[in-house]
Amino acid sequence: MKVALGFDHAGVKVKRQIIKYLEENGFEYEDFGTYDENSCNYAEYGVKVAEAVAEKRADRGVLVCGTGIGMSIVANKVPGIRCAHCHDTFSAKATRMHNDANVLAMGERVIGVGVMLEILDAFLHTDFEGGRHIARIAKITETEEKYSVKQS
Repeated sequence: MKVALGFDHAGVKVKRQIIKYLEENGFEYEDFGTYDENSCNYAEYGVKVAEAVAEKRADRGVLVCGTGIGMSIVANKVPGIRCAHCHDTFSAKATRMHNDANVLAMGERVIGVGVMLEILDAFLHTDFEGGRHIARIAKITETEEKYSVKQS
């Protein structure tokens, strides 16, 4: 599985630990930045990761900013993205099983790195259940298409 990574200046502090986790667990990854703690716009990195996942250049995405909120909002603007903002492992598992979420957003200022790595592990190792959830995801996609701005 290939994972697209995106961090803003408030999330870059945990980047090394997340990359170490991915490497130790055999995940391929692409780092879309940022690379330092200089103030930057989280939307730039959230969009890069979301586009990589939507275009199937990555299987899943992981976004970290100060709270995870801004990253999740911008990622969910990209058609085909179901980004979940998670603070606990139960939510990470549930969003994979029920929503087939393909991007995870977390807040470095909200949760510690230990919990963050547990959430990441749950997100990457939980499969989509399918079944009754397929129709629900189809409704999400239908709604997304209804409100999407058509590119000419």
